[in-house]
Amino acid sequence: MRVKVSDDMAVEQARAVAEALAERFGDDVTVLSADGEELGHASYDGDGDSEFTADADPEADLDLGPTEREELLWEQIEEIESGGKEKYKQQLPEQGKKFVRDRIDLWFDDDSDGDGFLFEDGKFAEFDADDVLPADGLITGGAQFEGRNVHFMANDYTVKRGSMAAKGVEKFLRMQQRALKTAQPVLYLMDSSGGRIDQQTGFFANREGVGKYYYNHSMLSGRVPQICVLYGPCIAGAAYTPVFADFTIMVRGMSSMAIASPRMVEMVTGEKISLEDLGGPDVHATHSGSADLVADDEEHARELVAKLIGYLPNNSDEKPPRIDPVAPAKPPRGIDGVIPQEPNRGYDMVDLIDRIVDAGSWFELRPEYGKEILTGFARIDGRSIGIVANQPAHRAGAIFPDSAEKAAGFIWTCDAYNIPLLYLADTPGFMAGSQVEKEGILEQGKKMIYATSSATVPKQCVVVRKAYGAGIYAMSGPAYDPESTLALPSGEIAIMGPEAAINAVYANKLAAIDDEEERKRRERELREEYREDIDARRMGSEVVIDEIVPPSTLREELKNRFAFYENVEKDRPDKKHGTVL
Repeated sequence: MRVKVSDDMAVEQARAVAEALAERFGDDVTVLSADGEELGHASYDGDGDSEFTADADPEADLDLGPTEREELLWEQIEEIESGGKEKYKQQLPEQGKKFVRDRIDLWFDDDSDGDGFLFEDGKFAEFDADDVLPADGLITGGAQFEGRNVHFMANDYTVKRGSMAAKGVEKFLRMQQRALKTAQPVLYLMDSSGGRIDQQTGFFANREGVGKYYYNHSMLSGRVPQICVLYGPCIAGAAYTPVFADFTIMVRGMSSMAIASPRMVEMVTGEKISLEDLGGPDVHATHSGSADLVADDEEHARELVAKLIGYLPNNSDEKPPRIDPVAPAKPPRGIDGVIPQEPNRGYDMVDLIDRIVDAGSWFELRPEYGKEILTGFARIDGRSIGIVANQPAHRAGAIFPDSAEKAAGFIWTCDAYNIPLLYLADTPGFMAGSQVEKEGILEQGKKMIYATSSATVPKQCVVVRKAYGAGIYAMSGPAYDPESTLALPSGEIAIMGPEAAINAVYANKLAAIDDEEERKRRERELREEYREDIDARRMGSEVVIDEIVPPSTLREELKNRFAFYENVEKDRPDKKHGTVL
């Protein structure tokens, strides 16, 4: 028999009730609290007697402290978490960097948003090693960052300079494979000198060795955001993780990455070079384009990633987060005044961007690389968008090989993560000349056009001023499946600008005019006639563009169009994949 009693009944009262019922009904009686917890049991012996056995007092365990077994485990955990040898820890402040577990505290310490460190995997890796190898120099686990669940890894530079070996590699691979299963973002907090050469047989060429890192990076690419922050020298194999990541942040004064160390470079090529000059932040932010952002210090790096992740979804199945909208930092009514009346005069496209996007939301990526094109995230009416904009303030906004490569990668990333695209076109087209041909202007231009053609996210193209040559193709002009092609009254679309066109078509006829004033007058007339033919109004008349927009209404126009086309679906040919990389 089972009997429930009130929660406030004492054990002695429960005993009395149980024994009375057992004797009355000749049966065993179990007494339960109101929430179903057993308080005791009365056994009937068949002779009219019963014996009550009370369950253990639930409060009794509170007096039991950790056993020696648990205390030993805590001591071992504390030793592991203290990191490598003390002499290496003492070097960290000189290098301006934090101990790895202090870094993890910086990233994942509890705060008002509920962020925090959740768990660690593989803490006891290489616990029995003869050498001092706590966690095998690599920490992996799960955490909450800016309200999002993320997988993370972090090298411990006090353990063999953060180098990679068998157990750490195993942890890294498991973390990546679990990220594929959970479809949650990955943070790589890198500070590694590469693989441990003296232990390479345990991890280098194995099927599940360090080479599998980059296979997994490839599988994760476009599935979940991968964000890498560099805190030290990442050499050889370690340098591939940042370049495989969707976004890479280097920290000035402490981070670098290169395919080989300066010593190895000198051995192979005879070149003597510092690590900073070989692969420091300035090299990769300005020349190679491998660094998306450069942070001033560790705290700044976290701030940059916190802002960056706010534009991104957790994975390719989701849409980017939307937040409450705010008005632009500068009034939209000033847009037309930003654009010079003179077609060839430079201006800063950011001044226009600030008048159409939500205040404080413009977040530029790779700002020092390929400056002729701006790429970055922003919000319009609280919606995340990616912006690809020509920059007339730099080399007239002409598209060079590096800026084409930069734009192509950004477009491809936005499309992978369902971030709508806004193109702001003001370019004389792709740059011409022997140098850019050597640098691959055709190859890089092809990639930009391919990315624009293949993107299935909503796209809006705005012809701000000039859109000449194949520049209008790369900037998602009318033939490239934008949801809208808009133009401001300053907009022009043409094979080339008036000056070049008149020279190409009328050079001989103009040269035949002896009178200089007459020749100049005729040249002006021809330019004006040509400009009328390529003017936005003519394009509107021919319905080449969808609408000519009063500049002061551009933000509202874009807000409405991005909202209207938010769920647009686009079909692309059924195929394995394209052949353009």
